[in-house]
Amino acid sequence: MNKKITTHFDRATQFFLPFFTILGFLLTSLKRPEFGLIFNLLAQIFWLYSAWQAWKKADQIGIFLTTLAICAITLYGVINYWLL
Repeated sequence: MNKKITTHFDRATQFFLPFFTILGFLLTSLKRPEFGLIFNLLAQIFWLYSAWQAWKKADQIGIFLTTLAICAITLYGVINYWLL
């Protein structure tokens, strides 16, 4: 990936990761879990990127594996609410 693009995505990740995660939890706590799951699934894009970077730079594979599991669970929740 281009260094300039990576730098911009790193900066965007610092904003969008907590924004989508907090919004997802907020919507879930306000009894809107179907929308909370959507926003948490959007957050998973940034969680996966951050966890991948943590694995590659600091050998933190546990963070990456946990993020993969949470991503799969959240995706199942979205499918369960919106498609089944």
